[in-house]
Amino acid sequence: MNKTEGVAGIARDPERYTKGGRVKKSIYEAELARLQEEFVKLQRYVSEEGLKVLIIFEGRGSAGKGGVIKRITERTAPRIVRVAALPKPTEREQTQWYFQRYVEHLPAAGEIVLFDRSWYNRSNVERVMGFCSDEDHQEFLRSCPEFEKMLVRSGIILLKYWFSVSFEVQRERFESRNKEPLKRWKLSEMDLAEHRLYIDYSEAKDVTFQYTDTKQAPWYVVPSDDKRSARLNCMSHILSMIPYEDILPEPIVLPEMEHRPYIRPPMNEQAFVPQIW
Repeated sequence: MNKTEGVAGIARDPERYTKGGRVKKSIYEAELARLQEEFVKLQRYVSEEGLKVLIIFEGRGSAGKGGVIKRITERTAPRIVRVAALPKPTEREQTQWYFQRYVEHLPAAGEIVLFDRSWYNRSNVERVMGFCSDEDHQEFLRSCPEFEKMLVRSGIILLKYWFSVSFEVQRERFESRNKEPLKRWKLSEMDLAEHRLYIDYSEAKDVTFQYTDTKQAPWYVVPSDDKRSARLNCMSHILSMIPYEDILPEPIVLPEMEHRPYIRPPMNEQAFVPQIW
């Protein structure tokens, strides 16, 4: 079978990839469904075994962090798989120990927590935009590895993913948002500043990795110019990093309704939603 060369010289099967090197939609949807089923198995195992899993999603705007999080949580239970996307800190939170407001969102036994951005705001957004001092930035770089080591020693399974997107593709995605009214709300002033300061953000990311890409808590980079591949690759990697077994319950026999004397009130006494459809 003839194959074409893809990213980094990887052979691309023409039956699975488009001429442009993207995963075909049919292949993507089938594999996504399979991975989502595996995440259901994973959440059951985590819940039953009392594991504590923390997954950090960082990276550039429009790189696809939210898309992966959405696909992971589509089939899972929000009581087990939680998303933590913290807003701008309040005045009180700004006076706390920097990591303090994140600690309350850490997983308890039987939980998986997905951080849609995290404490790494300090070494990226805050650093580039001047929202923190040089001293605050340096203290973060010193203390973050120690903080993450404590999390790992406490028994938390910590995974960190950095979603990378090229300047050209980021621009295409921002332009697409700008053209569609239902997506334009996603295009914030911070996004525009990040796009303009693309090189500054690259430097901030490199410095962040220099200090925080540790043996106990390594970074995993997800190339995201192709969103389909990025989603499948990231989800597959997460599943490969957490040992689990299929302990989903077997089908059960549904009980029959118990009959007893009861007369319900008239239906016309209730207010119903108009039957438009």
